[in-house]
Amino acid sequence: MILSQELHEHHEPAGFLRKYIFSTDHKVIGIQYLLTAMFMALVAAFLAILIRIQQAWPETAVVAPETYLSLVTMHGTLMVFFVISLALVSAFGNFLIPLQIGARDMAYPFLNMLSYWVIVPACLLMIASFFVEGGAAAAGWTAYPPLSALKEAVPGSGLGQTLWLLGMALFIASFTMGGLNFLTTILNLRTKGMSMMRLPLVVWTFLISTILGLLSFPALTAAAIMLLLDRHAGTSFFMPAGIVIGEKVLSHGGGTPLLFQHLFWFLGHPEVYVLVLPAVGIAFEVIAAFARRPPFGYRISVYALLVIAFLSMIVWGHHMFTSGMNPYVGEYFSTATVLITVPFAVLGLNLIASLWRGRLRLQTPMLFGLGIISAIGTGGLGGLYLGTAASDIYFHETYFVVGHFHFMIGTVTFFAIFAGIYYWFPKMFGRRMSERLGMIHFWLTIIPMFSAFILMHVQGIGGNLRRTYDPSSYAFNEPVRFMHVWITVLTFVLSAGQILFLVNFFWSLLFGRKAEDNPWEATTLEWSVSSPAPHGNWGAELPVVESGAYSYDPSSSDKDFLLQAPSWKTSQ
Repeated sequence: MILSQELHEHHEPAGFLRKYIFSTDHKVIGIQYLLTAMFMALVAAFLAILIRIQQAWPETAVVAPETYLSLVTMHGTLMVFFVISLALVSAFGNFLIPLQIGARDMAYPFLNMLSYWVIVPACLLMIASFFVEGGAAAAGWTAYPPLSALKEAVPGSGLGQTLWLLGMALFIASFTMGGLNFLTTILNLRTKGMSMMRLPLVVWTFLISTILGLLSFPALTAAAIMLLLDRHAGTSFFMPAGIVIGEKVLSHGGGTPLLFQHLFWFLGHPEVYVLVLPAVGIAFEVIAAFARRPPFGYRISVYALLVIAFLSMIVWGHHMFTSGMNPYVGEYFSTATVLITVPFAVLGLNLIASLWRGRLRLQTPMLFGLGIISAIGTGGLGGLYLGTAASDIYFHETYFVVGHFHFMIGTVTFFAIFAGIYYWFPKMFGRRMSERLGMIHFWLTIIPMFSAFILMHVQGIGGNLRRTYDPSSYAFNEPVRFMHVWITVLTFVLSAGQILFLVNFFWSLLFGRKAEDNPWEATTLEWSVSSPAPHGNWGAELPVVESGAYSYDPSSSDKDFLLQAPSWKTSQ
């Protein structure tokens, strides 16, 4: 059988390039993805700071209006696809899946390496787009036509928009290669005794996220190809008739921009769960380890994840309530959207119930894990209003959407990234991060992040429009415009906290305290191997799983946990 683990040879690679650059070791590739995501986060954060300065003090005009559109477009694109996707799915998925299922590596190690080296030129194309004539793409991170289809529409619609499309095409190719690897590895390379219902919940979330991505990304791939043809080959998939540029009436037309919106959001909404579900999975891992008890309702949580996956594919239209949608179609999308909150609420309640009668250890990973629960509840509440057509029509073009989106795709996911880094840092690098700096980082993150995004909701209720270069242009913005200054100051505080995190990360990487094999006294398989995890993961024999993923007993006065493969280490 081609996927049999006995056929995989895992000799230690020789030479720096083969070991650390063009590596086929899933752990090295996961770390490469993580470091790349951190670099792209710095670029995206710099764009966010420029946006906030412009909103708080528009009279200073720190950027031109057309440049501001590029900042908004590229900040959203980089954060969603090149930071959160790379860190949460590609980095943690690559690092954890083989370790947590008892495999020596991914099913296709070379394809895994290739998936990373396809994302590198994608990142370079996105960054290079800032330096071409006209600047980076300026049609929004959703790239709606006709702005994105017309090279003459706005500065940034020329070569910058084309580079954006090429970068996204490479991202989709990379994600597809990685997703096929994840799916095959989880289904075929589980070690003896590792049944599906013994998988850690975070592996379940990677599996479901992968399936969602593989099903939904082809829609955006098709849309991107058709958009490129509209831009460069004179087709009219998305070009309506009668568009006038200056005094010139465009000869081609007859297409519909709404087709692109449907194709984009057919990916765009499942993509929300591609990102949020691994965040929930990390929360379950961290809370189980630091509450010293199994997650409440393991099987129910798995079934809830599956229901969410199904429903997430049929609710994309709630992003389009203001597009002239038939009210009956809007009623369907409203109902389906509200329905998806039920299984998601089950996950939230199970996370909270997992704390009940636990023996809590409030260390840095746990603090961020608790922050995930809080952000899901707070951000999800705003989603009820945006998922219902009657209220979304009012809120759609306001900062209410910005606040909600940043809660769910900003706060939830970034808290999960930080929780995951603090939790698995010892297994990645064999060292411990500073607990004191981690605590300070947590408070410098949660306070400004929650405050800023709650204020954005308040601005949205007041009618403050999003995508506006100068909010002082509209008199109705005045009652809530002063909040822009507060949000910007909070952004500065938040940025300072992330600088502290970077200092902690790289200082600990070089000088951190040596980590034990299982510093958190956790139960899943990755904590059976040494820290950092060795090449090939396991010794001469693969572990044999004897229990579920979370064998904790908070009532025990002695050893309150049991590894999934307790006899593996003694047999080596």
